[in-house]
Amino acid sequence: MTALARIRAETLAAGRSFARRRTAVFFTFFFPVILIAIFGVLVQARPTGGGLFTEPPRYYLPGYLAVVVLFTPLSRVGSTISRHREGNRFEKLATTPLSRAEWLLAHVLVNVLVIGAASLLIFALVVLVTGARVPLRVATLAVVVFVVLAVALFCGVGAILGRVAGSQDGVVAASNAIALPLLFLSETFVPPDLLPTWFRPVMSLSPLTYFSRGVRAITGPGSAGWTGDLAVLAVLALIVFVAGAAAIPRTD
Repeated sequence: MTALARIRAETLAAGRSFARRRTAVFFTFFFPVILIAIFGVLVQARPTGGGLFTEPPRYYLPGYLAVVVLFTPLSRVGSTISRHREGNRFEKLATTPLSRAEWLLAHVLVNVLVIGAASLLIFALVVLVTGARVPLRVATLAVVVFVVLAVALFCGVGAILGRVAGSQDGVVAASNAIALPLLFLSETFVPPDLLPTWFRPVMSLSPLTYFSRGVRAITGPGSAGWTGDLAVLAVLALIVFVAGAAAIPRTD
């Protein structure tokens, strides 16, 4: 069996497993919709007023996308590894030709498909519900690349959490402890000028910052200055993916 066939088989198996967990699928799509309804419709952006949401509605599109790009891979991959460890699944996988990198790549592909569909829904809702004006041009397609790289990166982080955490509850707790600060301190919902001056350079340590900066630059009026963020995100995604693959246990 070739590597492509092994990845395809594991991708199909992981996809069916994900689809059977209807609660996880539901909240992957439902949670960001709730955020858009609360912040985009009820709170609303006030470009000329005071408060937190003082930017145009388009500014917050990367934040809504970051919700699924960040939370779903962390919890999904981490919980899957923890569940496999509890069921001694990796001992069985160790007897097959499937490598750890191939296993993780298959799960990245499943998450890319699910999160890609959720991102399309978010994109459409932000435009239709909040009135955000997002220019549609060839460069806008680069948002897809940002989503794929971010998913791969956080799948790698999820794999590391699945190895380090002792249980599925531990994975969920660790995922939330990492995801919540990143979600609000990575130039997503909170503009840098609302934070202390000394903290602004710290935001560059978050990989999610490069995702939000790049997506915001692409969907902005000028569509410029996003290639550097894409390059940084690509390098980080490769490094974390390799680390995540190495963290996947062979046996328990």
